[in-house]
Amino acid sequence: MRTVFHGHDARTAPGGAARETGAPDEGPRVIIAEDSVLLRSGMVRLLEDAGVEVLAQVGDADTLLAAIGAHPDVDLCLVDIRMPPTFSEEGIKAGIRIREEHPDVAVLLLSQHVVSRYAAELFGGRDMSKVGYLLKDRVADIDEFLTVLRRVAGGGAAIDPEVVSQLLSGHRGSALDRLTPRETEVLEVMAQGLNNAGIAARLTVTERAVEKHIRSIFTKLDLGQDDHDHRRVQAVLHYLRDHDRN
Repeated sequence: MRTVFHGHDARTAPGGAARETGAPDEGPRVIIAEDSVLLRSGMVRLLEDAGVEVLAQVGDADTLLAAIGAHPDVDLCLVDIRMPPTFSEEGIKAGIRIREEHPDVAVLLLSQHVVSRYAAELFGGRDMSKVGYLLKDRVADIDEFLTVLRRVAGGGAAIDPEVVSQLLSGHRGSALDRLTPRETEVLEVMAQGLNNAGIAARLTVTERAVEKHIRSIFTKLDLGQDDHDHRRVQAVLHYLRDHDRN
């Protein structure tokens, strides 16, 4: 899977100095917010083994927000959606607050189950870069998880394919009904941030076929065509967000 970036070739380190994202063995700097000590410790080990620097690990949203203040060089916050004290929406609320108050910090949310409104809240009405929403099951696929984490930290967007599927399935009677089954598959994969080559490889079709499907999707959904992958992701997520409110 090719990583999709939304812009920057270098990150800004404390003091304003830029550090190159392409430096060998360099990973994003991360804060983990997860109330399960066992899962949190496992993620710390996984990330550190992959060259990712874990700046802090916390168990609740308030401590997460404090940790960001203590570590202004953080690149990404990996956040469980349900944390103490109510185990309901503390994580999503913290994620939205981080995106509002610290726009340079990426947010990757983890959820045990698909709750489509969380995706709508996270992506809705904001710049859809440096943000992601994954099911915890994806952590078991280490390579995929690390690819998504680096993509989001690098300025991209990622949304779990199962979340996309449920969002799409909930829109009967909408313009999505105009799509063919293959176009729907292309839309789901496109929303995950893949470029044409990545979509073709995932669906085992040619890039020319992918281009044809994408043109048809944009026409049927009344979305403007664009040559850049991240613009296509934004358009798809805007569409899903707007129709999730219907």
